[in-house]
Amino acid sequence: MDMLECASWIGMAQSLFAGILIGTKNNLNNSDRILSGWLFLMSIVFLSTSLYFRIYDNSLLSASFLLFNPVIFIYVRSLTNRKFSLRYIHLLHLLPFVIFEILAFNKHLPFSPLTILEPGPGFNYRIAFITANLASWITYLPLSIIIVHRHRVALKNEVSNIESNETLGWIMFITIFYIFYCLTIFATGATEIFSRFTSHTTQITNFAILLALVYIISFYGLRQKELTKLFNPRMSLLAKTYKNSLLSDNQRGVIKEKIIAYFRQSRPYMDPALNMDSLSEALNTPKYQLTEVLNRDLGKNFFQWVNHYRVEAVKKMLSDKSMPYSIEATGYECGFSSKSSFYSFFKSETGMTPNEYRKKALKTNSDD
Repeated sequence: MDMLECASWIGMAQSLFAGILIGTKNNLNNSDRILSGWLFLMSIVFLSTSLYFRIYDNSLLSASFLLFNPVIFIYVRSLTNRKFSLRYIHLLHLLPFVIFEILAFNKHLPFSPLTILEPGPGFNYRIAFITANLASWITYLPLSIIIVHRHRVALKNEVSNIESNETLGWIMFITIFYIFYCLTIFATGATEIFSRFTSHTTQITNFAILLALVYIISFYGLRQKELTKLFNPRMSLLAKTYKNSLLSDNQRGVIKEKIIAYFRQSRPYMDPALNMDSLSEALNTPKYQLTEVLNRDLGKNFFQWVNHYRVEAVKKMLSDKSMPYSIEATGYECGFSSKSSFYSFFKSETGMTPNEYRKKALKTNSDD
């Protein structure tokens, strides 16, 4: 069996198995359904390629790009948009993939960089195929990156504790990695066209990276939990400009004093569930006004502001010889929700780990 045919059978099995695992998760949500459906469709792509290998001893001119690009975009939207609901109209995003996949199989069009631009039978189809793929890359991938970036910025203006899965870092990595993957396929294909020499490098690269992507998406997609969806991440992203602010300097000053007084007197940062909604309710001030004052007048987003106070509380406890808690427990006691976020933010604020800070603080106290 050819190595590429073998890889396509492995890809089919992996995609099908992962699709079943994600599709049968507990508390299945729209994002899981989208990812599961994508993996099932990928299993069909790998299967059709395997059959094409078996029948024609060559690889199919696969439209997998036209599947990945829109699905990752819809998946990201489903994770980050509170208003998102899965509708039949979303299937229109997959129409180019279905059309080109069917035509490629019916017309027996193999994947061959050497002939993809040559006049002859199927020339118009190949030109349309290239155009559709370029349009798909240019449209969906930048939009996916923008949505994830906006979500990450908005998250820091909404919550005080951020879990690793909420940042969607793995999606950002996969999307950027996929862009380099597309560029690699384009570069190797162009090299074969201009050199007039084919060594199956493009096909091998294509299948190897596509198979790796299936494994990565399967792994992280299975672990991805439903997020706390933000109502308007775009507003939080643009909040730093405040070009259309309706708050006067005096109003901003009043809100600033309210925030500072509340944090010093009530110590709300000790609650790990503190978020912008609860702060807005406690101060009887709209969230957008609090966000503006925090970013513009206090120089920190909500996440940074709250965790700055938490670090100060931790520092005070770590400097106490009679502290009854372990260092990790101290972080939890002061409002951090996980050891990793506690250590990460503490070091970014102080330049030291909590352990290093405690040793230095106790040594200083003993010297005094």
